[in-house]
Amino acid sequence: MLGRIEMSKSRKKVFSAVKAVKSNARDRVGTPPPERVLPDPKQKRSDHPKHKETLADLMQKTGEDV
Repeated sequence: MLGRIEMSKSRKKVFSAVKAVKSNARDRVGTPPPERVLPDPKQKRSDHPKHKETLADLMQKTGEDV
């Protein structure tokens, strides 16, 4: 008797009007498309600098950055 595990009773499902409406809409229209991640404009700006580096800037840099 000690090794026997009893399962707990499942809870009664409460009706939710919001869930019912959403489910009905999914049946009629279909599932919505997955969310698209928009690129961060600041990240894009850092990838492509506004001005090219000048020859003087390139000559000042050490071999580490190049």
